[in-house]
Amino acid sequence: MYRILTAFALATLIIAADCIAQVTNASDEVLAENASVKLTRADYETDLLRVPPEMRPEFAASPKRLTLMLNTLLIDKTLAKQARDAGLDRDPEIARRLALEIDTFLAQAMIGKFERDAAAEFETKSPEFLAKARELYALNKEKYRAPEQVNASHILFDPARHGGSDAALALAKEARAKIVAGADFGKLATEVSDDPNAKTDGGKLGFFGPKKMDPAFSKAAYELKNVGDVSEPVESSFGWHVIRLDGRRPAHDLTFEQASKQIMSELKARYLTETRNAKLEAISHDPTMKVNQAAVDALVVKLPEIPKTLGRGEPKRSEAK
Repeated sequence: MYRILTAFALATLIIAADCIAQVTNASDEVLAENASVKLTRADYETDLLRVPPEMRPEFAASPKRLTLMLNTLLIDKTLAKQARDAGLDRDPEIARRLALEIDTFLAQAMIGKFERDAAAEFETKSPEFLAKARELYALNKEKYRAPEQVNASHILFDPARHGGSDAALALAKEARAKIVAGADFGKLATEVSDDPNAKTDGGKLGFFGPKKMDPAFSKAAYELKNVGDVSEPVESSFGWHVIRLDGRRPAHDLTFEQASKQIMSELKARYLTETRNAKLEAISHDPTMKVNQAAVDALVVKLPEIPKTLGRGEPKRSEAK
């Protein structure tokens, strides 16, 4: 399946892609073409901007996902070319809708600029905000506590690799029985675990907090009482696990140095939000704005009144006889 776009939204994306490509001087290397259009590297790099920056390397690392994306782009460009050839871009209604789509796109781009500018301002005022962070830390030390952490190892059996959940569960039970009988946990993890990291770390996960792992996995790990205890097989979204408790780290207060990154991150997010909202409020409450209230009121649709009912849906009878 590929995404189906209306003509005006499709044209908006193509126009936006062309504009950004020109500004960034992206490569014009042709990646694919048909009788109607060419798909360039600039098109690809522009469309990739929709993906959060931290996810782009992972996104592009999948040949299947990359091929689907390029195929979708080529289809979009071809349909857009067909729409222009058919004169759809000159249809008055579509032209109006297209203009609104462009306004929306540019509005979001401007909001992004507000936030980038605010982030830069925050950095220039970092000493001021660092002092504010110290105040917040002193007033809310109880907020800045590291939760209890556990240190655990695991052996994973992925149902997809073993013919289903029942088969994976049977293997997990077999592995636990071997461990209880004296088998070395790390060695067994290296040999049979479906976690690829187990080949080098013996299934060791290190310390983690209550919200770091899959909920079912975390619950089982935290319920283990003593170091060395091994859980019954536990099912998570990844498959069936056997978990060993390797240690505990009690909850404790964070020093300011440990908490400062979190506090500064919170202050920055608040500063960006307040700056953005102030810009939008200034537009909403612009003293030069004029409203044609009569025209606005005329847009209100008056729905017909629905008769009130009594009992089992019987119309209300008039008391006058």
